[in-house]
Amino acid sequence: MPTADTIAAISTPAGSGAIAMIRLSGPQAFGILGKVFKPGKKGQTLSQMKTHTNLLGTIHNESRVIDEVVVNVFRSPNSYTGEDLLEITCHGSVYIQQEILALLIRQGARLAHPGEFTQRAFLNGKMDLSQAEAVADLIASSGKAAHQLAMKQMRGGFSKELDILRVQMLQFVSLIELELDFAEEDVEFADRSQVRELIEEILVQVNQLIRSFELGNAVKNGIPVAIVGETNTGKSTLLNSLLKEDKAIVSDIAGTTRDIIEDVIHLEGIEFRFIDTAGLRHTDDTIENLGIERSFQQIDKALIVLLVTDPTAPEAQSQRWVSRVAEKIRDDQHLVILVNKTDRNPEAARQRKTYIQSQSSGSKKAEIILISAKTGSGLDELISTLLTTVNLSALDNQDVIVTNVRHFEALEHTREALDRALNGLSTGISGEFLAQDIREALGYLGEINGTITTDEILGNIFKNFCIGK
Repeated sequence: MPTADTIAAISTPAGSGAIAMIRLSGPQAFGILGKVFKPGKKGQTLSQMKTHTNLLGTIHNESRVIDEVVVNVFRSPNSYTGEDLLEITCHGSVYIQQEILALLIRQGARLAHPGEFTQRAFLNGKMDLSQAEAVADLIASSGKAAHQLAMKQMRGGFSKELDILRVQMLQFVSLIELELDFAEEDVEFADRSQVRELIEEILVQVNQLIRSFELGNAVKNGIPVAIVGETNTGKSTLLNSLLKEDKAIVSDIAGTTRDIIEDVIHLEGIEFRFIDTAGLRHTDDTIENLGIERSFQQIDKALIVLLVTDPTAPEAQSQRWVSRVAEKIRDDQHLVILVNKTDRNPEAARQRKTYIQSQSSGSKKAEIILISAKTGSGLDELISTLLTTVNLSALDNQDVIVTNVRHFEALEHTREALDRALNGLSTGISGEFLAQDIREALGYLGEINGTITTDEILGNIFKNFCIGK
């Protein structure tokens, strides 16, 4: 996108409020605002203001005063966009905001596209592409953990990791390509054993980043937790207890919940998306069977599965469903079996827990907790278990965690290219093809931070930003 023009936009949320902010960025920023802005004190001029200072004054539409404002001055290159940037803080009336914006456009500014301020920051070298994407993640963060990951990426944690990988690969691919210039002399500048060791070391780091995406994506979008179990085991009561509100209908009638009920809870800064599903049972009701089918679909999508059981139900019947659910749990999922209704019969609940533990199919991948969804007993232990399934230590230390699907896919392609290079070394592939594989890996890494990019990639990224950012 061209950067020769000057752009303007309202950067605060739509609607009225105490104050609002309008941004103006580009080579004509001072000239455009200077036509409609009058400083509050004689002798002061906007064009003479130093960077990172502010000036009180009024916005005029010819002789009519629109508002008293404060203008924050950021001169190129020491601004967010790398251009001359002015931020006008005015009163939050919708009318005032629109009047000032219209004045700026009439004086020669253009309305900014979504994310265009951040895009200019990228194009002007103020941040790389992964940092620019982290800006959007930071704005969208709804919990402490998501905010923490976005801040770490915006400050360049991921970029530094990528730079290290790229520098290592560039050194060897340069030596390999140098060999091609001396192909007739049969010389070898890059030691093949060292190349192999380097690729293997890089693959370890790339695989670690790929594995981190499971946690990063879950933290960013909310960790999905499916609540499943037979009818009338207390799934909806559990959801209501966790939410501390009557979200789901609770009834003694079997099959009350026939569709998916979902809500969000924040626990220690991490967002959990709890999904209450239809009760599992054998039924001839077509609608209820559709709900049960959706229950198993939610198990596939969840990171954590809470299987709620009733200790008063027949052991064999209950165990069939426990075994069926346990069989569907993947290695990357966590199963927690909840023996509910301990307030009714504590002894029966303890015996049922012992029975489930004795069944290998049910205890293989599960933790078993005694709870009472009605009274809240055992919920503290359940919440503690939910938190331990998330690698909080990785969030607190300096580990790089991938949160973006685009980055994840680029890393997958990087791994494939490096695997081909390793296979080529094993089969004695020529330096030309080896260099091509490493170059391809470098290209995929470059797509992540914008070292190598296209207009299509930029368009897809910045179209999802809000206007004014």
